[in-house]
Amino acid sequence: MAKSVKLLLVENVDSLGIVGDVVNVRIGYARNFLLPRNLATTPSDELVASLASKRAEAQKELAQLRKNREETTSKLKGVEITLVRSCNDQGILYGAVSQQDIAAALGTQGFVVKPREVRIGATIKRIDSFDVHVKLDSDLDAVVKVHVKPDRELDQSKKDEPEVAAAEDDRSDPRDRMEERRAARRNALDEAIAKALSDKPKGFGSGDKSAAASSDAPAADAKPAKKSGGKKKAD
Repeated sequence: MAKSVKLLLVENVDSLGIVGDVVNVRIGYARNFLLPRNLATTPSDELVASLASKRAEAQKELAQLRKNREETTSKLKGVEITLVRSCNDQGILYGAVSQQDIAAALGTQGFVVKPREVRIGATIKRIDSFDVHVKLDSDLDAVVKVHVKPDRELDQSKKDEPEVAAAEDDRSDPRDRMEERRAARRNALDEAIAKALSDKPKGFGSGDKSAAASSDAPAADAKPAKKSGGKKKAD
């Protein structure tokens, strides 16, 4: 059974093509997305010819869009934005900075950037300055500086206290913390078993055997039992 199908795009589709393109796509993508939304159809010479003018217009729009992206990328280089966030005394944010936050901040400076075009390398969860990439096209990349500031004056005496806790909160992968919790539970269980074995009473298992041996030995002062059926005294 074929896993892909050839379709003619009747509208522009991001990351796939423009109107008039004939593309090969997976059957599931065609059935569940392209066809129900009337973005594509079965190709034919007549349909390709009928879409020629629409395709030419799309190519002009695409060229203009490319030009705009190149200009935006050039202007974005060296741009700095500041975000004010709530945090604890160690500078750890109560909520991570998102792509939407950065795109909105750039929008206030006149840059039209979609959240998905903002590339955050690692989760931003602390007060600091970060380099964030804005990728408007496969070969158009600009780096902006994001300054995350606290919404209040931090207590400097507590700011550098728990370095380890800050590092843990700064992890981007929750699987690391899950594995640590599992390891901690395993260690606690091992310690409990070891303690239980070390607290066994004497005489149990491999404990003091002398007590058990002495309990089985006959008492030293016990008198021997009288013998029955001895010889009768002669008359």
